[in-house]
Amino acid sequence: MVETLSQLFLNTVRTYAKDALMMVKKEGHFVPLSTADVAERVKDLSLGLRDLGFGPGDKLVIFSENRPEWTITDFATLCAGGVTVPIYPSLMPDQVKYIINDSEAKVVVCSNRLLWLKVEAVRRELPSVRHFILVEEEAPEGVMSLAEVMGRGKTLAASGPELFEKAALAVRPDDLASIIYTSGTTGIPKGVMLSHANFVSNSKALDSVVEFTRSDTILSFLPLSHVLERMTTFSFLYKGATIAYAESIETVAANLLEVRPTIMISVPRLFDKIYAKVMDNILTQSALKRRIFFWALRVGKKYGALKIRHQPVPPGLRARRNLAAKLVFSKIVEKTGGRVRFFVSGGAPLSKDVAEFFYAIGITILEGYGLTETAPVLACNTFDKMKFGTVGPVIPGVEVTIAPDGEILARGPNVMKGYFKKEQETREAMAGGWFHTGDIGHFDEEGFLVITDRKKDLIITAGGKNVAPQPIENRIKTNPYIQSAVVVGAGRKFISALIVPDFDKLEVYARGNGIPFASRSELARRDEIASFLLAEVNRSTPELASYERVKKIAVLDRDFEQDLDEVTPTLKVKRSIVEAKFKGLIDSLYTE
Repeated sequence: MVETLSQLFLNTVRTYAKDALMMVKKEGHFVPLSTADVAERVKDLSLGLRDLGFGPGDKLVIFSENRPEWTITDFATLCAGGVTVPIYPSLMPDQVKYIINDSEAKVVVCSNRLLWLKVEAVRRELPSVRHFILVEEEAPEGVMSLAEVMGRGKTLAASGPELFEKAALAVRPDDLASIIYTSGTTGIPKGVMLSHANFVSNSKALDSVVEFTRSDTILSFLPLSHVLERMTTFSFLYKGATIAYAESIETVAANLLEVRPTIMISVPRLFDKIYAKVMDNILTQSALKRRIFFWALRVGKKYGALKIRHQPVPPGLRARRNLAAKLVFSKIVEKTGGRVRFFVSGGAPLSKDVAEFFYAIGITILEGYGLTETAPVLACNTFDKMKFGTVGPVIPGVEVTIAPDGEILARGPNVMKGYFKKEQETREAMAGGWFHTGDIGHFDEEGFLVITDRKKDLIITAGGKNVAPQPIENRIKTNPYIQSAVVVGAGRKFISALIVPDFDKLEVYARGNGIPFASRSELARRDEIASFLLAEVNRSTPELASYERVKKIAVLDRDFEQDLDEVTPTLKVKRSIVEAKFKGLIDSLYTE
Protein backbone atom coordinates (compact mmCIF):
# COMPACT_ATOMS: atom_id res chain seq x y z
CA MET A 1 0.00 0.00 0.00
CA VAL A 2 1.38 3.41 -0.99
CA GLU A 3 1.45 5.81 1.97
CA THR A 4 4.60 7.87 1.28
CA LEU A 5 6.11 9.51 -1.78
CA SER A 6 9.12 7.20 -1.52
CA GLN A 7 6.76 4.20 -1.64
CA LEU A 8 4.98 5.84 -4.59
CA PHE A 9 8.29 6.03 -6.46
CA LEU A 10 9.22 2.42 -5.67
CA ASN A 11 5.76 1.30 -6.78
CA THR A 12 6.07 3.22 -10.07
CA VAL A 13 9.43 1.74 -11.05
CA ARG A 14 8.25 -1.79 -10.21
CA THR A 15 4.85 -1.53 -11.88
CA TYR A 16 5.36 0.65 -14.95
CA ALA A 17 8.41 -0.49 -16.90
CA LYS A 18 8.33 1.56 -20.11
CA ASP A 19 10.69 3.08 -22.64
CA ALA A 20 9.53 6.66 -22.02
CA LEU A 21 8.61 7.51 -18.44
CA MET A 22 9.97 11.00 -19.07
CA MET A 23 10.87 12.98 -22.19
CA VAL A 24 13.10 16.00 -22.69
CA LYS A 25 14.09 18.12 -25.73
CA LYS A 26 17.69 17.58 -26.82
CA GLU A 27 19.32 18.59 -30.08
CA GLY A 28 16.05 19.53 -31.69
CA HIS A 29 13.80 16.64 -30.69
CA PHE A 30 12.27 14.98 -27.63
CA VAL A 31 14.20 11.99 -26.36
CA PRO A 32 12.91 9.42 -23.85
CA LEU A 33 14.11 8.41 -20.40
CA SER A 34 13.01 4.88 -19.56
CA THR A 35 11.65 3.80 -16.20
CA ALA A 36 14.91 1.94 -15.61
CA ASP A 37 16.95 5.09 -16.42
CA VAL A 38 14.92 7.19 -14.00
CA ALA A 39 15.09 4.54 -11.27
CA GLU A 40 18.87 4.26 -11.52
CA ARG A 41 19.41 8.03 -11.51
CA VAL A 42 17.18 8.53 -8.46
CA LYS A 43 18.96 5.72 -6.59
CA ASP A 44 22.45 6.98 -7.46
CA LEU A 45 21.64 10.58 -6.57
CA SER A 46 19.90 9.64 -3.34
CA LEU A 47 22.88 7.55 -2.20
CA GLY A 48 25.28 10.24 -3.43
CA LEU A 49 23.53 12.76 -1.19
CA ARG A 50 23.77 10.28 1.66
CA ASP A 51 27.53 10.02 1.04
CA LEU A 52 27.71 13.80 1.46
CA GLY A 53 26.13 13.51 4.90
CA PHE A 54 22.59 14.34 3.81
CA GLY A 55 20.01 12.39 5.80
CA PRO A 56 16.49 12.27 7.23
CA GLY A 57 15.05 15.70 8.00
CA ASP A 58 17.76 17.60 6.11
CA LYS A 59 16.61 20.23 3.62
CA LEU A 60 17.61 20.42 -0.04
CA VAL A 61 16.78 23.39 -2.28
CA ILE A 62 15.93 22.81 -5.96
CA PHE A 63 16.54 25.97 -7.98
CA SER A 64 15.71 24.92 -11.52
CA GLU A 65 13.40 25.16 -14.50
CA ASN A 66 11.22 22.13 -15.34
CA ARG A 67 13.34 19.20 -16.51
CA PRO A 68 13.76 15.51 -15.63
CA GLU A 69 16.52 16.35 -13.15
CA TRP A 70 14.03 18.40 -11.11
CA THR A 71 11.80 15.37 -10.50
CA ILE A 72 14.76 13.00 -10.15
CA THR A 73 16.33 15.26 -7.50
CA ASP A 74 12.98 15.55 -5.73
CA PHE A 75 12.52 11.79 -5.46
CA ALA A 76 16.19 11.28 -4.55
CA THR A 77 15.71 13.70 -1.65
CA LEU A 78 12.40 12.18 -0.54
CA CYS A 79 13.73 8.61 -0.69
CA ALA A 80 16.63 9.66 1.56
CA GLY A 81 14.11 10.96 4.10
CA GLY A 82 15.03 14.54 3.24
CA VAL A 83 12.88 17.62 2.69
CA THR A 84 12.65 19.33 -0.72
CA VAL A 85 12.48 23.13 -0.82
CA PRO A 86 11.57 24.40 -4.33
CA ILE A 87 12.52 27.90 -5.49
CA TYR A 88 11.01 29.59 -8.54
CA PRO A 89 13.69 30.22 -11.20
CA SER A 90 12.38 33.76 -11.65
CA LEU A 91 13.19 34.87 -8.08
CA MET A 92 15.90 37.44 -7.43
CA PRO A 93 19.07 36.79 -5.35
CA ASP A 94 17.71 38.36 -2.14
CA GLN A 95 14.53 36.27 -2.36
CA VAL A 96 16.61 33.14 -3.03
CA LYS A 97 18.79 33.96 0.00
CA TYR A 98 15.74 34.39 2.24
CA ILE A 99 14.27 30.98 1.34
CA ILE A 100 17.59 29.11 1.61
CA ASN A 101 18.34 30.64 5.00
CA ASP A 102 14.83 30.45 6.42
CA SER A 103 14.52 26.78 5.43
CA GLU A 104 17.98 26.00 6.88
CA ALA A 105 18.88 24.17 3.66
CA LYS A 106 21.97 21.96 3.78
CA VAL A 107 22.22 21.37 0.01
CA VAL A 108 21.40 23.64 -2.95
CA VAL A 109 20.91 22.06 -6.39
CA CYS A 110 21.05 24.61 -9.21
CA SER A 111 20.25 23.71 -12.81
CA ASN A 112 22.44 25.99 -14.91
CA ARG A 113 25.09 28.71 -14.84
CA LEU A 114 22.55 31.53 -15.21
CA LEU A 115 20.67 30.49 -12.07
CA TRP A 116 23.94 29.71 -10.33
CA LEU A 117 24.94 33.39 -10.70
CA LYS A 118 21.94 34.31 -8.52
CA VAL A 119 23.09 31.89 -5.84
CA GLU A 120 26.72 32.92 -6.17
CA ALA A 121 25.74 36.55 -5.56
CA VAL A 122 24.58 35.64 -2.03
CA ARG A 123 26.75 32.55 -1.45
CA ARG A 124 28.71 34.07 1.46
CA GLU A 125 25.43 34.81 3.24
CA LEU A 126 24.19 31.18 3.31
CA PRO A 127 25.57 29.77 6.58
CA SER A 128 23.54 26.52 6.62
CA VAL A 129 24.56 25.30 3.15
CA ARG A 130 27.22 22.58 3.10
CA HIS A 131 27.11 21.61 -0.57
CA PHE A 132 26.28 23.39 -3.83
CA ILE A 133 25.48 21.15 -6.83
CA LEU A 134 25.20 22.21 -10.48
CA VAL A 135 23.17 20.10 -12.94
CA GLU A 136 24.52 21.48 -16.22
CA GLU A 137 28.01 22.30 -17.45
CA GLU A 138 31.29 21.99 -15.62
CA ALA A 139 30.88 23.07 -12.01
CA PRO A 140 32.94 26.06 -10.81
CA GLU A 141 35.37 25.78 -7.93
CA GLY A 142 33.72 24.77 -4.67
CA VAL A 143 30.64 23.43 -6.49
CA MET A 144 29.94 19.77 -7.29
CA SER A 145 28.39 18.52 -10.51
CA LEU A 146 25.28 16.37 -10.38
CA ALA A 147 27.18 13.65 -12.25
CA GLU A 148 29.87 13.69 -9.56
CA VAL A 149 27.32 13.22 -6.78
CA MET A 150 25.63 10.41 -8.70
CA GLY A 151 29.00 8.77 -9.22
CA ARG A 152 29.53 8.71 -5.45
CA GLY A 153 26.11 7.14 -5.10
CA LYS A 154 26.87 4.46 -7.68
CA THR A 155 29.97 3.48 -5.71
CA LEU A 156 27.97 3.32 -2.48
CA ALA A 157 25.27 1.22 -4.18
CA ALA A 158 27.86 -1.31 -5.28
CA SER A 159 28.97 -1.89 -1.69
CA GLY A 160 25.47 -1.73 -0.19
CA PRO A 161 22.75 -2.70 -2.73
CA GLU A 162 20.04 -2.61 -0.06
CA LEU A 163 20.82 0.90 1.27
CA PHE A 164 18.55 2.89 -1.09
CA GLU A 165 15.37 0.87 -0.66
CA LYS A 166 15.92 0.50 3.08
CA ALA A 167 16.13 4.28 3.48
CA ALA A 168 13.10 4.82 1.20
CA LEU A 169 10.95 2.37 3.18
CA ALA A 170 12.03 3.93 6.48
CA VAL A 171 10.15 7.14 5.61
CA ARG A 172 6.87 7.51 7.52
CA PRO A 173 3.63 9.11 6.20
CA ASP A 174 3.75 11.96 8.73
CA ASP A 175 7.38 12.83 7.91
CA LEU A 176 7.96 16.23 6.39
CA ALA A 177 8.32 15.98 2.60
CA SER A 178 8.56 19.59 1.47
CA ILE A 179 8.61 23.21 2.55
CA ILE A 180 7.01 25.32 -0.16
CA TYR A 181 7.21 29.08 0.21
CA THR A 182 4.02 30.94 -0.61
CA SER A 183 4.00 33.59 -3.30
CA GLY A 184 3.84 36.39 -0.77
CA THR A 185 1.09 38.67 -2.13
CA THR A 186 0.67 40.06 1.39
CA GLY A 187 4.24 40.24 2.68
CA ILE A 188 7.11 37.93 3.57
CA PRO A 189 6.69 34.41 2.12
CA LYS A 190 5.81 31.67 4.59
CA GLY A 191 7.20 28.16 4.39
CA VAL A 192 4.30 25.71 4.10
CA MET A 193 5.21 22.35 5.65
CA LEU A 194 3.69 19.44 3.72
CA SER A 195 4.08 15.81 4.74
CA HIS A 196 4.27 12.68 2.61
CA ALA A 197 0.71 11.88 3.71
CA ASN A 198 -0.50 15.33 2.59
CA PHE A 199 0.72 14.77 -0.97
CA VAL A 200 -0.20 11.09 -1.22
CA SER A 201 -3.75 11.63 0.07
CA ASN A 202 -4.28 14.39 -2.48
CA SER A 203 -2.84 12.33 -5.32
CA LYS A 204 -5.10 9.39 -4.45
CA ALA A 205 -8.17 11.61 -4.11
CA LEU A 206 -7.50 13.17 -7.51
CA ASP A 207 -6.95 9.74 -9.05
CA SER A 208 -10.33 8.60 -7.70
CA VAL A 209 -12.25 11.30 -9.59
CA VAL A 210 -10.10 11.94 -12.70
CA GLU A 211 -8.69 9.08 -14.73
CA PHE A 212 -4.97 8.95 -15.56
CA THR A 213 -3.36 5.90 -17.15
CA ARG A 214 0.06 4.69 -18.28
CA SER A 215 -1.06 5.55 -21.83
CA ASP A 216 -1.28 9.26 -21.05
CA THR A 217 1.39 11.77 -22.02
CA ILE A 218 1.62 15.02 -20.07
CA LEU A 219 3.33 18.22 -21.19
CA SER A 220 4.84 19.80 -18.07
CA PHE A 221 5.37 23.54 -18.27
CA LEU A 222 3.79 25.08 -15.16
CA PRO A 223 6.76 25.47 -12.78
CA LEU A 224 7.40 22.42 -10.61
CA SER A 225 7.99 24.96 -7.83
CA HIS A 226 4.19 25.43 -8.02
CA VAL A 227 2.42 22.94 -5.76
CA LEU A 228 -0.19 22.03 -8.40
CA GLU A 229 2.35 20.91 -11.01
CA ARG A 230 4.33 19.10 -8.33
CA MET A 231 1.38 17.17 -6.86
CA THR A 232 0.01 16.24 -10.28
CA THR A 233 3.48 14.99 -11.24
CA PHE A 234 3.21 12.61 -8.28
CA SER A 235 -0.30 11.65 -9.45
CA PHE A 236 0.77 10.99 -13.05
CA LEU A 237 3.79 8.89 -12.05
CA TYR A 238 1.60 7.02 -9.55
CA LYS A 239 -0.33 5.72 -12.57
CA GLY A 240 2.69 5.33 -14.86
CA ALA A 241 1.92 8.19 -17.27
CA THR A 242 4.70 9.74 -19.37
CA ILE A 243 5.82 13.28 -18.55
CA ALA A 244 7.40 15.42 -21.27
CA TYR A 245 9.09 18.60 -20.06
CA ALA A 246 8.47 21.74 -22.13
CA GLU A 247 11.56 23.75 -23.04
CA SER A 248 10.04 26.92 -21.57
CA ILE A 249 6.74 28.75 -21.24
CA GLU A 250 7.53 30.56 -24.49
CA THR A 251 7.82 27.28 -26.44
CA VAL A 252 4.61 25.65 -25.18
CA ALA A 253 2.77 26.21 -28.49
CA ALA A 254 5.54 24.45 -30.44
CA ASN A 255 6.02 21.73 -27.83
CA LEU A 256 2.30 20.91 -27.94
CA LEU A 257 2.68 19.98 -31.60
CA GLU A 258 5.86 17.96 -30.95
CA VAL A 259 4.71 16.03 -27.86
CA ARG A 260 1.00 15.80 -28.73
CA PRO A 261 0.03 15.42 -25.04
CA THR A 262 -3.20 13.94 -23.75
CA ILE A 263 -3.17 16.07 -20.55
CA MET A 264 -1.67 19.40 -19.52
CA ILE A 265 -1.80 21.44 -16.30
CA SER A 266 -1.99 25.20 -16.70
CA VAL A 267 -3.09 28.47 -15.19
CA PRO A 268 -5.97 30.44 -16.77
CA ARG A 269 -3.67 32.94 -18.44
CA LEU A 270 -2.70 30.42 -21.15
CA PHE A 271 -6.34 29.64 -21.94
CA ASP A 272 -7.18 33.37 -21.94
CA LYS A 273 -4.44 33.98 -24.51
CA ILE A 274 -5.56 31.13 -26.77
CA TYR A 275 -9.17 32.31 -26.58
CA ALA A 276 -8.23 35.93 -27.33
CA LYS A 277 -6.01 34.87 -30.25
CA VAL A 278 -8.75 32.71 -31.79
CA MET A 279 -11.38 35.44 -31.43
CA ASP A 280 -9.03 38.12 -32.74
CA ASN A 281 -8.19 35.97 -35.76
CA ILE A 282 -11.86 35.34 -36.51
CA LEU A 283 -12.65 39.05 -36.46
CA THR A 284 -10.12 39.62 -39.26
CA GLN A 285 -11.73 36.98 -41.52
CA SER A 286 -14.30 37.54 -44.24
CA ALA A 287 -17.96 37.98 -43.36
CA LEU A 288 -18.72 34.45 -44.59
CA LYS A 289 -16.00 32.85 -42.46
CA ARG A 290 -17.17 34.83 -39.42
CA ARG A 291 -20.74 33.61 -39.93
CA ILE A 292 -19.58 30.00 -40.24
CA PHE A 293 -17.45 30.30 -37.09
CA PHE A 294 -20.18 31.79 -34.92
CA TRP A 295 -22.71 29.29 -36.28
CA ALA A 296 -20.33 26.49 -35.32
CA LEU A 297 -19.77 27.98 -31.87
CA ARG A 298 -23.54 28.22 -31.24
CA VAL A 299 -23.92 24.58 -32.28
CA GLY A 300 -20.97 23.56 -30.08
CA LYS A 301 -22.45 25.32 -27.07
CA LYS A 302 -25.87 23.71 -27.55
CA TYR A 303 -24.24 20.31 -27.90
CA GLY A 304 -22.00 20.99 -24.88
CA ALA A 305 -24.91 22.11 -22.70
CA LEU A 306 -26.59 18.72 -23.17
CA LYS A 307 -23.39 16.70 -22.89
CA ILE A 308 -22.27 18.34 -19.65
CA ARG A 309 -25.63 17.45 -18.07
CA HIS A 310 -25.44 13.89 -19.45
CA GLN A 311 -28.63 14.43 -21.48
CA PRO A 312 -29.35 12.76 -24.85
CA VAL A 313 -28.24 14.69 -27.94
CA PRO A 314 -30.76 14.79 -30.83
CA PRO A 315 -29.38 13.23 -34.05
CA GLY A 316 -29.76 16.49 -35.95
CA LEU A 317 -27.72 18.43 -33.39
CA ARG A 318 -25.09 15.70 -33.34
CA ALA A 319 -24.79 15.89 -37.14
CA ARG A 320 -24.43 19.68 -37.03
CA ARG A 321 -21.80 19.35 -34.27
CA ASN A 322 -19.82 16.89 -36.41
CA LEU A 323 -19.94 19.32 -39.33
CA ALA A 324 -18.87 22.21 -37.07
CA ALA A 325 -15.97 20.13 -35.78
CA LYS A 326 -14.85 19.32 -39.32
CA LEU A 327 -15.18 22.87 -40.67
CA VAL A 328 -13.99 24.90 -37.65
CA PHE A 329 -13.05 23.18 -34.40
CA SER A 330 -10.57 20.65 -35.80
CA LYS A 331 -8.22 23.46 -36.89
CA ILE A 332 -8.06 24.82 -33.33
CA VAL A 333 -7.79 21.40 -31.68
CA GLU A 334 -4.91 20.42 -33.98
CA LYS A 335 -2.84 23.29 -32.55
CA THR A 336 -2.85 21.45 -29.19
CA GLY A 337 -1.44 18.34 -30.89
CA GLY A 338 -4.84 16.81 -31.57
CA ARG A 339 -4.77 14.22 -28.74
CA VAL A 340 -5.77 16.21 -25.66
CA ARG A 341 -8.18 14.35 -23.37
CA PHE A 342 -8.40 17.30 -21.00
CA PHE A 343 -6.59 20.30 -19.58
CA VAL A 344 -6.48 21.13 -15.88
CA SER A 345 -6.73 24.76 -14.77
CA GLY A 346 -5.78 26.02 -11.34
CA GLY A 347 -3.94 28.77 -9.48
CA ALA A 348 -6.50 31.46 -10.30
CA PRO A 349 -10.15 31.69 -11.42
CA LEU A 350 -10.92 30.61 -14.99
CA SER A 351 -13.41 32.75 -16.89
CA LYS A 352 -16.75 31.00 -17.38
CA ASP A 353 -16.85 32.21 -20.99
CA VAL A 354 -13.40 30.77 -21.73
CA ALA A 355 -14.26 27.39 -20.17
CA GLU A 356 -17.52 27.22 -22.14
CA PHE A 357 -15.73 28.16 -25.39
CA PHE A 358 -13.15 25.37 -25.05
CA TYR A 359 -15.80 22.82 -24.13
CA ALA A 360 -17.85 23.85 -27.16
CA ILE A 361 -14.95 23.21 -29.54
CA GLY A 362 -14.19 19.84 -27.96
CA ILE A 363 -11.47 20.59 -25.37
CA THR A 364 -12.43 19.96 -21.77
CA ILE A 365 -10.83 22.12 -19.09
CA LEU A 366 -11.24 20.68 -15.59
CA GLU A 367 -11.02 23.66 -13.27
CA GLY A 368 -10.07 23.02 -9.68
CA TYR A 369 -9.37 24.94 -6.51
CA GLY A 370 -6.85 24.68 -3.73
CA LEU A 371 -3.91 26.28 -2.01
CA THR A 372 -0.31 25.45 -1.23
CA GLU A 373 -1.43 24.78 2.34
CA THR A 374 -3.83 22.04 1.17
CA ALA A 375 -1.33 20.15 -1.05
CA PRO A 376 -3.21 21.66 -3.03
CA VAL A 377 -6.60 20.42 -4.32
CA LEU A 378 -9.81 20.94 -2.31
CA ALA A 379 -12.35 20.78 -5.13
CA CYS A 380 -12.35 20.10 -8.86
CA ASN A 381 -14.65 19.60 -11.80
CA THR A 382 -14.70 16.11 -13.28
CA PHE A 383 -16.18 14.53 -16.40
CA ASP A 384 -19.08 13.24 -14.29
CA LYS A 385 -19.68 16.46 -12.37
CA MET A 386 -18.84 19.67 -14.19
CA LYS A 387 -20.29 23.17 -14.16
CA PHE A 388 -18.82 26.29 -15.75
CA GLY A 389 -18.15 29.13 -13.35
CA THR A 390 -17.52 26.75 -10.44
CA VAL A 391 -14.47 24.84 -9.21
CA GLY A 392 -16.50 21.65 -8.91
CA PRO A 393 -17.49 19.52 -5.93
CA VAL A 394 -15.18 18.88 -2.97
CA ILE A 395 -12.81 15.94 -3.54
CA PRO A 396 -13.21 12.70 -1.52
CA GLY A 397 -11.81 12.70 2.01
CA VAL A 398 -11.78 16.49 2.37
CA GLU A 399 -14.24 18.66 4.30
CA VAL A 400 -15.08 22.22 3.27
CA THR A 401 -17.43 24.58 5.06
CA ILE A 402 -18.33 28.24 4.66
CA ALA A 403 -17.81 30.58 7.65
CA PRO A 404 -20.47 33.16 8.55
CA ASP A 405 -18.46 35.87 6.77
CA GLY A 406 -18.24 33.75 3.60
CA GLU A 407 -14.66 32.53 4.07
CA ILE A 408 -13.92 29.01 2.84
CA LEU A 409 -12.62 26.70 5.59
CA ALA A 410 -11.10 23.27 5.01
CA ARG A 411 -9.82 20.26 6.88
CA GLY A 412 -8.60 16.83 5.83
CA PRO A 413 -5.51 14.65 5.33
CA ASN A 414 -4.12 17.07 2.75
CA VAL A 415 -3.96 20.11 5.07
CA MET A 416 -0.44 21.25 5.96
CA LYS A 417 1.46 20.56 9.16
CA GLY A 418 1.88 24.33 9.62
CA TYR A 419 4.14 27.21 8.65
CA PHE A 420 7.85 26.57 9.21
CA LYS A 421 9.08 28.41 12.34
CA LYS A 422 5.89 30.51 12.44
CA GLU A 423 3.76 29.21 15.30
CA GLN A 424 1.56 32.29 15.63
CA GLU A 425 0.70 32.35 11.93
CA THR A 426 -0.02 28.62 12.10
CA ARG A 427 -2.41 29.06 15.03
CA GLU A 428 -4.23 31.85 13.22
CA ALA A 429 -4.53 29.86 9.99
CA MET A 430 -5.78 26.75 11.82
CA ALA A 431 -8.13 28.46 14.30
CA GLY A 432 -10.95 26.17 15.41
CA GLY A 433 -9.36 23.12 13.77
CA TRP A 434 -10.12 24.36 10.25
CA PHE A 435 -7.68 25.84 7.76
CA HIS A 436 -8.79 29.39 6.91
CA THR A 437 -8.20 29.77 3.18
CA GLY A 438 -8.65 33.53 2.94
CA ASP A 439 -10.98 32.98 -0.03
CA ILE A 440 -14.64 33.94 -0.17
CA GLY A 441 -17.13 31.55 -1.73
CA HIS A 442 -20.31 29.50 -1.46
CA PHE A 443 -21.85 26.20 -2.53
CA ASP A 444 -24.55 26.36 -5.18
CA GLU A 445 -27.76 24.33 -5.02
CA GLU A 446 -26.07 21.29 -6.57
CA GLY A 447 -23.07 21.28 -4.23
CA PHE A 448 -20.58 22.90 -6.60
CA LEU A 449 -18.12 25.28 -4.95
CA VAL A 450 -18.07 28.84 -6.30
CA ILE A 451 -15.13 31.12 -5.51
CA THR A 452 -15.99 34.80 -5.31
CA ASP A 453 -12.63 36.37 -4.52
CA ARG A 454 -9.85 36.68 -1.98
CA LYS A 455 -11.19 37.95 1.35
CA LYS A 456 -8.54 40.66 1.52
CA ASP A 457 -9.19 41.73 -2.09
CA LEU A 458 -12.90 42.55 -1.71
CA ILE A 459 -13.55 46.19 -2.53
CA ILE A 460 -16.02 48.10 -0.36
CA THR A 461 -17.12 51.25 -2.15
CA ALA A 462 -18.01 54.55 -0.50
CA GLY A 463 -21.64 53.50 -0.85
CA GLY A 464 -21.01 50.33 1.18
CA LYS A 465 -21.27 47.92 -1.76
CA ASN A 466 -19.02 44.84 -1.80
CA VAL A 467 -17.32 44.30 -5.15
CA ALA A 468 -15.24 41.20 -5.99
CA PRO A 469 -12.53 42.36 -8.43
CA GLN A 470 -11.25 39.03 -9.78
CA PRO A 471 -14.38 37.96 -11.70
CA ILE A 472 -14.56 41.42 -13.28
CA GLU A 473 -10.89 41.32 -14.23
CA ASN A 474 -11.26 37.85 -15.72
CA ARG A 475 -14.09 39.03 -17.98
CA ILE A 476 -12.15 42.13 -19.01
CA LYS A 477 -9.08 40.06 -19.95
CA THR A 478 -11.09 38.02 -22.45
CA ASN A 479 -11.19 41.14 -24.62
CA PRO A 480 -8.61 40.87 -27.43
CA TYR A 481 -7.43 44.46 -26.91
CA ILE A 482 -6.68 43.98 -23.19
CA GLN A 483 -3.76 42.04 -21.72
CA SER A 484 -4.07 42.79 -17.99
CA ALA A 485 -6.50 44.58 -15.70
CA VAL A 486 -6.60 45.58 -12.04
CA VAL A 487 -9.93 46.79 -10.67
CA VAL A 488 -9.76 49.48 -7.97
CA GLY A 489 -12.23 51.59 -5.99
CA ALA A 490 -12.02 50.84 -2.25
CA GLY A 491 -13.65 53.71 -0.37
CA ARG A 492 -14.45 55.48 -3.63
CA LYS A 493 -17.76 56.42 -5.21
CA PHE A 494 -17.34 54.12 -8.21
CA ILE A 495 -15.20 51.35 -9.67
CA SER A 496 -12.23 52.07 -11.94
CA ALA A 497 -9.50 49.94 -13.50
CA LEU A 498 -5.86 50.01 -14.49
CA ILE A 499 -5.67 48.59 -18.01
CA VAL A 500 -2.67 47.15 -19.82
CA PRO A 501 -3.57 46.89 -23.51
CA ASP A 502 -2.36 44.38 -26.05
CA PHE A 503 -0.22 46.96 -27.82
CA ASP A 504 0.22 44.97 -31.02
CA LYS A 505 -3.53 45.01 -31.60
CA LEU A 506 -3.97 48.53 -30.23
CA GLU A 507 -1.37 49.96 -32.60
CA VAL A 508 -3.21 48.43 -35.56
CA TYR A 509 -6.45 49.99 -34.29
CA ALA A 510 -4.79 53.40 -33.84
CA ARG A 511 -3.30 53.44 -37.33
CA GLY A 512 -6.58 52.30 -38.85
CA ASN A 513 -8.42 55.14 -37.12
CA GLY A 514 -5.92 57.89 -37.80
CA ILE A 515 -4.74 58.25 -34.21
CA PRO A 516 -1.13 59.51 -34.30
CA PHE A 517 1.51 58.25 -31.84
CA ALA A 518 5.28 58.09 -31.69
CA SER A 519 5.58 55.54 -28.87
CA ARG A 520 3.53 53.18 -26.74
CA SER A 521 3.71 55.67 -23.87
CA GLU A 522 2.18 58.35 -26.06
CA LEU A 523 -0.47 55.91 -27.31
CA ALA A 524 -1.43 55.03 -23.72
CA ARG A 525 -1.89 58.73 -22.87
CA ARG A 526 -4.26 59.57 -25.73
CA ASP A 527 -7.86 60.30 -24.73
CA GLU A 528 -9.23 58.52 -27.82
CA ILE A 529 -7.50 55.32 -26.73
CA ALA A 530 -8.83 55.58 -23.17
CA SER A 531 -12.36 56.10 -24.53
CA PHE A 532 -12.02 53.14 -26.91
CA LEU A 533 -10.67 50.79 -24.23
CA LEU A 534 -13.34 51.85 -21.72
CA ALA A 535 -15.96 50.97 -24.32
CA GLU A 536 -14.24 47.58 -24.79
CA VAL A 537 -14.25 47.02 -21.01
CA ASN A 538 -17.99 47.71 -20.86
CA ARG A 539 -18.61 45.54 -23.92
CA SER A 540 -16.87 42.65 -22.13
CA THR A 541 -18.85 43.05 -18.88
CA PRO A 542 -22.49 43.68 -19.85
CA GLU A 543 -23.95 41.57 -17.02
CA LEU A 544 -22.43 43.55 -14.12
CA ALA A 545 -24.58 45.41 -11.61
CA SER A 546 -24.40 49.19 -11.86
CA TYR A 547 -22.15 49.49 -8.78
CA GLU A 548 -19.76 46.87 -10.25
CA ARG A 549 -19.35 48.54 -13.63
CA VAL A 550 -16.04 50.20 -14.45
CA LYS A 551 -16.71 53.91 -14.88
CA LYS A 552 -13.16 55.11 -15.62
CA ILE A 553 -9.85 53.57 -16.65
CA ALA A 554 -6.19 54.49 -16.63
CA VAL A 555 -4.18 53.01 -19.51
CA LEU A 556 -0.68 51.80 -18.59
CA ASP A 557 2.21 51.67 -21.04
CA ARG A 558 3.63 48.39 -19.66
CA ASP A 559 2.49 45.18 -18.02
CA PHE A 560 2.98 44.39 -14.33
CA GLU A 561 6.39 42.85 -13.69
CA GLN A 562 7.77 40.33 -11.23
CA ASP A 563 11.14 42.08 -11.18
CA LEU A 564 9.36 45.18 -9.89
CA ASP A 565 7.58 43.11 -7.20
CA GLU A 566 4.18 43.77 -8.81
CA VAL A 567 3.26 40.12 -9.46
CA THR A 568 4.13 36.82 -7.80
CA PRO A 569 5.97 33.98 -9.58
CA THR A 570 2.53 32.51 -10.35
CA LEU A 571 1.55 35.85 -11.98
CA LYS A 572 -0.91 36.92 -9.27
CA VAL A 573 -1.02 40.70 -8.98
CA LYS A 574 0.17 42.13 -5.65
CA ARG A 575 -2.71 44.55 -5.33
CA SER A 576 -1.42 46.58 -2.41
CA ILE A 577 1.91 47.19 -4.16
CA VAL A 578 0.30 48.00 -7.52
CA GLU A 579 -2.19 50.39 -5.92
CA ALA A 580 0.60 52.11 -3.99
CA LYS A 581 2.82 52.43 -7.08
CA PHE A 582 0.04 53.85 -9.22
CA LYS A 583 -1.67 55.87 -6.47
CA GLY A 584 -1.28 59.18 -8.26
CA LEU A 585 -2.78 57.78 -11.44
CA ILE A 586 -5.65 56.16 -9.52
CA ASP A 587 -6.33 59.38 -7.58
CA SER A 588 -6.55 61.28 -10.86
CA LEU A 589 -9.50 59.09 -11.90
CA TYR A 590 -11.46 60.39 -8.93
CA THR A 591 -10.63 64.06 -9.30
CA GLU A 592 -13.83 65.96 -9.93
